Amino acid sequence: MAQFCLLVVVNALVGGMLGQERTVLPLLAVREFHLTAYTAALTYILAFGVAKAATNYFGGTWSDRYGRKPVLVAGWLVAVPVPLLLIWAPSWGWVIVANVFLGVSQGLTWSTTVIMKIDLVGASRRGLAMGLNEAAGYSAVAATALATGYIAATHGLRPQPFYLGIAFAALGLGLSTLTVRETRGHAQREAGLHTARADGRHDHLHGDLDNRAVFTQTSFREPALSAVTQAGMVNNLNDGLAWGLFPVLFAATGLSVARIGVLVAIYPAVWGVGQLLTGALSDRIGRKGLIVAGMLVQSLGLALVAVGDSFAGWVVASALLGAGTAMVYPTLLAAIGDVAHPAWRARAVGVYRLWRDGGFAIGAVLGGALADVWGIRAAIWVVAAITAASGLVVAFRMYETHPTRAAAHV
Repeated sequence: MAQFCLLVVVNALVGGMLGQERTVLPLLAVREFHLTAYTAALTYILAFGVAKAATNYFGGTWSDRYGRKPVLVAGWLVAVPVPLLLIWAPSWGWVIVANVFLGVSQGLTWSTTVIMKIDLVGASRRGLAMGLNEAAGYSAVAATALATGYIAATHGLRPQPFYLGIAFAALGLGLSTLTVRETRGHAQREAGLHTARADGRHDHLHGDLDNRAVFTQTSFREPALSAVTQAGMVNNLNDGLAWGLFPVLFAATGLSVARIGVLVAIYPAVWGVGQLLTGALSDRIGRKGLIVAGMLVQSLGLALVAVGDSFAGWVVASALLGAGTAMVYPTLLAAIGDVAHPAWRARAVGVYRLWRDGGFAIGAVLGGALADVWGIRAAIWVVAAITAASGLVVAFRMYETHPTRAAAHV
């Protein structure tokens, strides 16, 4: 229990590293670096998404090969330069480099804390564990986005908001190096005790699979894994859009930096806190229904952002977007853990997170291109439609993966 709680704290620090950018960087792009094209302004999200997606894949493989803790510590070492690069950046290219480092760091640290928590808990509490993990991370994103908004409103966009990132990196590296213990042995013991599902659905997935087979099953062939993977990708596609374009949309209506910080924080705050409920709820009612409903609620939240023109309206829309994301985020990870055999589960998590965080890059390119051609609101409408379609894919392709709920239907 002590190690689990420690990993929750570590993941909160991981989230804080991401949160330092959410309010400030979109405004820096426009106000200090004078980027007028949305596609150019969102290059930092593209760099982050590509780096994080690729590192997620290797992070899962390296966690199986070398152990979880070395990968976690390596991720924090990569994080150390990020706030310094953002403080000193004389050109937008430096910001892009900082976000490559941030993506690599997040891919190693966040993926590893997920894998380590799955190692530590049994199948019956997997949803709760993922809810606590993601709640800690995204609550920290929200708190840091809010804090940096107020700091920027008082002291300017640089350097003070990024002092928080320096503190987070130092704490994360210290805790991971000195107090976190290796958990790979838990997964190895679980693999030895693993039993087949009553319906026989996963019989072809028993035992260790090579990397190519894990990638194929998770991405395309296995119905639940592939449905979950595409939903994760679309979820982060709309998050990438929200990260890069929402602050610019809000600023265009004359809102202050402090108010923009509030709006930017509401979405991950509801997302983060909501996962404390939804992760455990998925252990009781199953995974599939929450995922379908969550994608549709996200779509509604995006639509309300697109039609909104007031602070109050955007508060409601941001809260809905956060609630929908809270319904799906821990549930998707729990579903991966339900299906993947312990012998290759870390690699399946890595493949899932490869596709999921590739959504950041797709959201940056798609959102920026659509905004340049048709405007920000049109871009949001398109992504709202994609999100709704993703929910329907889950409804028709995925089966229930929670062991107890699935057994009830055998």
